[in-house]
Amino acid sequence: MIRVTELALPLDHPEAALKAALLHRLKLKDDELLDFTVFKRSYDARKKNTEIKFVYIIDLTVQDEAAVLARFSDDTHVRQAPDTAYYPVAQAPAHLTERPIVVGLGPCGLFAALLLAQMGFRPIVLERGKDVRRRTKDTWALWRKKQLSPESNVQFGEGGAGLFSDGKLYSQIKDPKFYGRKVMAEFVKAGAPEEILYVSKPHIGTFRLTGVVSKMREEIIRLGGEIRFEQKVTDLLVDNGQVKGVELASGEQLMSRHVVMALGHSARETFRMLHQREVFLEAKPFAIGFRIEHPQSLIDHARLGKYAGHPALGAADYKLVYHASNGRAVYSFCMCPGGTVVAATSEPGRVVTNGMSQYSRNERNANSGIVVNIDPNKDFPGGPLAGVELQEQLEANAYKLGGSDYCAPGQLVGDFIAGKPSEKLGEVVPSYKPGIRLGDLAPSLPPYAIDAIREALPAFGRQIRGFDRADAVLTGIETRTSSPVRITRDRDTLQSLNTRGLYPAGEGAGYAGGILSAGVDGIKVAEAVAKAMMAELDTAGSNPS
Repeated sequence: MIRVTELALPLDHPEAALKAALLHRLKLKDDELLDFTVFKRSYDARKKNTEIKFVYIIDLTVQDEAAVLARFSDDTHVRQAPDTAYYPVAQAPAHLTERPIVVGLGPCGLFAALLLAQMGFRPIVLERGKDVRRRTKDTWALWRKKQLSPESNVQFGEGGAGLFSDGKLYSQIKDPKFYGRKVMAEFVKAGAPEEILYVSKPHIGTFRLTGVVSKMREEIIRLGGEIRFEQKVTDLLVDNGQVKGVELASGEQLMSRHVVMALGHSARETFRMLHQREVFLEAKPFAIGFRIEHPQSLIDHARLGKYAGHPALGAADYKLVYHASNGRAVYSFCMCPGGTVVAATSEPGRVVTNGMSQYSRNERNANSGIVVNIDPNKDFPGGPLAGVELQEQLEANAYKLGGSDYCAPGQLVGDFIAGKPSEKLGEVVPSYKPGIRLGDLAPSLPPYAIDAIREALPAFGRQIRGFDRADAVLTGIETRTSSPVRITRDRDTLQSLNTRGLYPAGEGAGYAGGILSAGVDGIKVAEAVAKAMMAELDTAGSNPS
């Protein structure tokens, strides 16, 4: 198979133009091109009001591949296509009785369980929350009625924190084995739109993602896996540095020498339990800030110019970074075009925000986190759980500032920059449910974060005209940008540094940041578990005594 890169066509090109462009590019006759597929399609909108073109990466088969590659041997954009197929690393024997345990059914746990099931290891999956249908009902109860379910919410339940988000499926991780392609293929197999395989910034959206996740759960069960909802792991059973199993809140013990901890970044009780069991943990950097909302039309015109509103482009996004004079990096995080700001707490008496979009991305506002990097060495020293404690303090304070009823504190951008409380909204209507209470956001974050964001917003306004408009809305607070903890693991075995058989995985363990990277990490850990279990079988076979 041959890969052609940097093939540019006009934005409104007809479908037949792609084949014609390939024939012209490779100097082929019609019958010499046997088949082709779009591997990636992107566009560059950095130069507004100039002509935007789609740029393609195409994989194709031809009658005489060797001749074509020889003819274009000096052309870096015509090369042999890499093999992106996925090949399992093991297949469990039918007589295998031990079953690995996967704790958590977010994106990482979902793919760890799916891959283990596909390889015949029949995993047992333990999820503290509920299935997607019941979880969605519980989540809407907070948004509409201010009723929080601590075990079933935006953070906990089938699909993890990524379920109630934009469903973004892109990442900047290095992926030499094309595990991300495997993630995408499984999503499509479970009902996601096929375009996620080739568009440059794919997303599914919350409501579509719920159906995809439930079908993947059914596939795990069909392959011999077992999934238990409302099963909270409260203890890790360890003997002489080796995992033996887990204990549930009910008191039941499940035994296994291979436990995948696919925790979310909000599994604070589990972090504390692991710390008590002396599993090696360390504090890691994360970020804190606010959600900002603008009219989506403002972002479209700023980013796409005369192409704003073009149906082939959809709602525009952005990515911003600013280095403040106090040494802090301020940046946009989890940008949700045409989306909403949502209540994302998992604990009573706390307020935290997140962003969400549906597949259509057609809501009135654009939103993103505007966050400041913080570091354990200077901002929250005091041990591996110091970041967790800082998050809890800030979220409890935000709860009070919002009126102690799960409303969030808010402020207009103009007032925030001027350092005065807001009293009434302008044209931008905040989307956060249950609602916001206007006031002063300065007490909600440490002074260094407030100073850095105040300095950054006008700078962002110079990059995206109108970004610092006076009536744009800031909603507080954003604290769960990533896990404040890393459950450090060995690079080769992917097991805990000091607890054999424990496989820290995904975002909560500090090894992922988003749906795609979490899914990729789940695949890596599933392979590590499979290899370890097969090695143990080989050792037992060579030592039958």
